[in-house]
Amino acid sequence: MIVCPQSVEHPRGSRCQRLPGQVVKMSGSDPERPQLLFVKVLASWGRLEAVTQQMGCHPQYLDSFLKMQHYLMHMDGPLPFDCRHYIAIMAAARHQCRYLVNLHVLQFLRAGGDPQWLRGLNFIPPKLRNLNEINKILAHRPWLITKEHIEKLLKISEWSWSLAELVHAVVLLAHCHALASFVFGCGCEQDEGPGGRGVLKPLSPGNQCFCEATTGNSCSQELLRINRKRSLDSCMELDSLRERMQRIHVEAEGREETRLLQQDQEEDAGGAVTSAANLACYMQDPDFGYQDFARRDEDQTQVFRVQDYSWEDHGFSLVNRLYSDIGHLLDEKFRTVDGLQSSTMAKRQGCEPSVFKRGIWNYIHCMFGIRYDDYDYAEVNQLLERVLKVYIKTVTCYPEKTNSEMFDRFWKQFKHSEKVHVNLLILEARMQAELLYALQAITQYMVS
Repeated sequence: MIVCPQSVEHPRGSRCQRLPGQVVKMSGSDPERPQLLFVKVLASWGRLEAVTQQMGCHPQYLDSFLKMQHYLMHMDGPLPFDCRHYIAIMAAARHQCRYLVNLHVLQFLRAGGDPQWLRGLNFIPPKLRNLNEINKILAHRPWLITKEHIEKLLKISEWSWSLAELVHAVVLLAHCHALASFVFGCGCEQDEGPGGRGVLKPLSPGNQCFCEATTGNSCSQELLRINRKRSLDSCMELDSLRERMQRIHVEAEGREETRLLQQDQEEDAGGAVTSAANLACYMQDPDFGYQDFARRDEDQTQVFRVQDYSWEDHGFSLVNRLYSDIGHLLDEKFRTVDGLQSSTMAKRQGCEPSVFKRGIWNYIHCMFGIRYDDYDYAEVNQLLERVLKVYIKTVTCYPEKTNSEMFDRFWKQFKHSEKVHVNLLILEARMQAELLYALQAITQYMVS
């Protein structure tokens, strides 16, 4: 669980306000910001996991990422908390991302999920299992999703979805698919193993938020006050936060170990499978994968033109209407990655930063059949060298085939933080591409 971010206040139903050319200042002006974010993740997870470490190269992005992810996974919404984490498991399994599957298996159990569900799709309710088809399509060939897929899920039956639930699920799927690309692209998955950065320790007091890591089910007045008033943008002193986290850890250590021992005994007795050793049980049709958009059946699938359906003019308002405030948080994340400074990268490529980033973003969207009529795609070959293009395509379309050598090989002359920046662009461009296709299909269903 991630500690509660600062509350998000946006005018309901307001239009997406994108600020062209907005530049987000780097951490140099606020040298303690990365440490504050890291310590607060430590207070929540009990460890500084690999994704947070990598994103910490760009703390302003990490801030917006944590806010959105916390809202998506832990705040009020259409879907129950255990179902959210199970949907995340299904999404991560499509790319064989053991790192994310392990993470959400633990969170699923913490949310009170049925351990029997972890035996695979055959042991979950039909309603969740019916989500498998759009999970598969969005993960690999999002251009194939149609209003018929949406209608099938929404049709009145014992296991039907509501529009709000479906939008929540779609955002979850797109988020986890794209995050799997980041995990593989930055080598987090390769760090899985004894002592590696990618290993999630068993639940410990440090894994809990402040109000959970106390005696019994109730919170002391002091911790309750802290949990309500403190946020990601808090100006709490770093040393004070460390001391409080350590005190909470010590007070709850013995009781938590006893509880976990009892839980393990119960799960062993029930024969539940809680490990992520066999990810195949979480998906169907494992051979279904990415296929070049150019090889599609042109009679069935047309090029997606942003001028006809865009995030700013269409997707934002729809997602925000059906799942309030998530549109603002997603848009903040898109704007933040777009505003990250990349003058060094662009200078070495001999172009303006905005031109270079747009080249990467449009190249990723092009692989999913999304085109911008006002862009000259000949620029892509001029801006992006072949090794970089191969890396971007692999991380975007076949993330499970990425290896650590690929990360080290592309752009040897560039800083680590610049390579992470490229992976953040991949994450956000891919997520937006999946959302555009899914939200367009929902729109077509609604107006039909």
